[in-house]
Order: sequence, then C-alpha cells, then structure tokens
Amino acid sequence: MPLTRKVNFKGKLQKAGRVQIPKMTRWEFKIEADQVLKVGFSVTSKFKGWQFFYAKIGKDGRIFIPETALAPWQNEKTSLSGVIVEITLEPA
Repeated sequence: MPLTRKVNFKGKLQKAGRVQIPKMTRWEFKIEADQVLKVGFSVTSKFKGWQFFYAKIGKDGRIFIPETALAPWQNEKTSLSGVIVEITLEPA
C-alpha cells in the first residue's frame, strides 16, 4: 500500500540538502523509490513559509531538497546543514 495520506515529521537537514525519512514512516506506508511524492518543507527556526516540490525517495531513504527551494532560508555566510526542518509528504 503506497502513501495515501499526508504525513508530517521533523528531521535534520543533512549536507547537500538531504533529509532522512524515518524508517517507521517508510515501513508503515511501504514508500517505494519509484513513487513520486509532493514534498513540503519549512525551516522551523526561521519560519518564512513553506516550499513545495515533487521528489522521489532515494534507495537510502532520503529526499534531496533542491537548491532553489532552500534559497529563501540560505545566505552566503551560513550553512543550513544540521538545522531542524519540518517535512510534509503527500501522494502526487
């Protein structure tokens, strides 16, 4: 049974704009690497709204957040890796 409803969780932004999807979420909904998901995310410490994009989950259980989606929170002096982000996954 693929993802059929909206799922929210918080995670740590890793380097290169990746976020790990919790294992229990992947197991509960049997999220496959070929399933397209609508992903929404927001940086919790610097709330400036939500960014939405479509993505597939990698074989390692991570989603890559595009650089254009990270742009509103990022400036040239600071790196966002290690920042807590709120993620919403929806079926596309």
